[in-house]
Amino acid sequence: MSWINARRRRPVAGYAALLLGLVVVALVYGSLTSRGGVSQAAVGAQQDIKAGKDLFQATCSSCHGLEAQGTSQGPSLIGAGAAAVYFQMSTGRMPAKEVGAENERGPVTFTRRQIEDIAGYVDSLGGGPAIPTAEQVDPRKGDPGVGEELFSANCAQCHGFAGAGGALTYGKDAPPLTRATPTQIYTAMLTGPEAMPVFADGALSPQAKRDIIAYITQTRVEPNPGGFSLGRTGPVTEGLVIFLGGMGFLVLISMWITVKRRDPKPTGPTGTEQKQP
Repeated sequence: MSWINARRRRPVAGYAALLLGLVVVALVYGSLTSRGGVSQAAVGAQQDIKAGKDLFQATCSSCHGLEAQGTSQGPSLIGAGAAAVYFQMSTGRMPAKEVGAENERGPVTFTRRQIEDIAGYVDSLGGGPAIPTAEQVDPRKGDPGVGEELFSANCAQCHGFAGAGGALTYGKDAPPLTRATPTQIYTAMLTGPEAMPVFADGALSPQAKRDIIAYITQTRVEPNPGGFSLGRTGPVTEGLVIFLGGMGFLVLISMWITVKRRDPKPTGPTGTEQKQP
């Protein structure tokens, strides 16, 4: 005890005790404020989901059911995830203009906050991919060169070499990507809307998706050194158009020359055709 008492009388011991007290107070304060922050965040999330549910039941339940369980007019959204809701609503495909028809891009009738609230409600029902963050879809973090190879292998068959869109079977079509935002492109790959296959992270990694987005966004601002791009479908199509156009022009010129050089039939004094001897 005498050894301890000797140490306590030193000035350093007072500073150590003060430092220890400050550390304890900081830890207690941090735990209390963090709990309060989590509580506030949880309340905010509950309010968003509640607002999303109210919006969903007012605008979407006629087709998808009051609890998103699906009806004869629309599929169940349980397990669809927030990303699917975001893509369909942010591109104006939902609410659907016509039941049973293929949904085309249209005017957006909801604000971004309302879309995110409805997506949060659907996500709370369980399952499905989430909406990616702005950092996840940033084209500046992708490689356009790699993206061109990935796009040519996985997307160009339907959307065209430069994302200008194209026709599919059974009267369907792949829409152009000229107006799609990076988030819309990313969520489309995650969810596979309409006839599009799903490119989950196991098939295309998040980095590969960013590479594809980088390529798509770059093609929008690249100049056309050859003039008219013909949808950037490539040299084969451009050469075919030039060949057919050139051949048609030559045929027309040949017909015009032939008509100009045709000899008129001789006529008699009365203007009637004179028979050749």
